[in-house]
Amino acid sequence: MKSGEIAARSSARLGAVQALYQMEVSGATTADVVADFVAGKLPRETEASYTDSEGDLELFTVLVEKAVDRQATYDRAIARNLSKGWRLERLDAVARAILRAGAAELEQRTDIPVAVVIDEYVEIAKAFFEGPEPGFINAALDACARDLRPTEQGA
Repeated sequence: MKSGEIAARSSARLGAVQALYQMEVSGATTADVVADFVAGKLPRETEASYTDSEGDLELFTVLVEKAVDRQATYDRAIARNLSKGWRLERLDAVARAILRAGAAELEQRTDIPVAVVIDEYVEIAKAFFEGPEPGFINAALDACARDLRPTEQGA
């Protein structure tokens, strides 16, 4: 895969996380955030802005649409893998968005290895959090991968 394609996928992932967050906190619709992505308004600049390249619209759309359509399924998979006493609702909205986008990609894009998916979302978490959250995201997505891709080796 060419570096431009990798950057486009990374940009799509970051944009999807930002879109899911925006949808949760502002009530934006899927159509609203897809339009923002196409218009270049997502992903917004962050400390870990990937590149100025255009994002992968297909990946972005799959991540956002499936995270919304299958949110109950993904939330159950995530909640099953949280530490005892933790509930998904107690997590930061950005962390929820990262986990939902990651779960959507794990289930929907089986052409992308589990390790790559998890690593990408851990890197996104590092852009937003300085504490233990990236490690938590890593552990939660690794556990979700076992539920969402039970046949893949190393999941």
